[in-house]
Amino acid sequence: HVQLVESGGGSEQAGRSLRLSCTAPGFTSNNCGMVWYRQAAGKPREWVSSISTDGTTDYTDSVKGRFTISEDKVKDTVYLQLNSLKPEDTAMYSCHPSGGSYYCGANYLWGQGTQVTVS
Repeated sequence: HVQLVESGGGSEQAGRSLRLSCTAPGFTSNNCGMVWYRQAAGKPREWVSSISTDGTTDYTDSVKGRFTISEDKVKDTVYLQLNSLKPEDTAMYSCHPSGGSYYCGANYLWGQGTQVTVS
């Protein structure tokens, strides 16, 4: 199994920015996409953004125009740029590879996530 590692969270004021990182060794060579999720206190986990193997990106409506997902295939790292932060973005952010194979799914262990707090 491969451990996912998220980083880059923190406490910021509304309107500011953060860049989250998700390191997933092997996800490029395994031909996986990547998904960012977030879970606010007392709420279910929600899908935030994804990037497919061909680079196609998608976002949940509440973050469109503010968040940008990107990847560095050499580093096996996916980033989530959070701009124009809002208090409702406060959540624990986590990532996980996507794809139909074991090597993009159960092969990866969820990381601890990275907390984003916006005031």
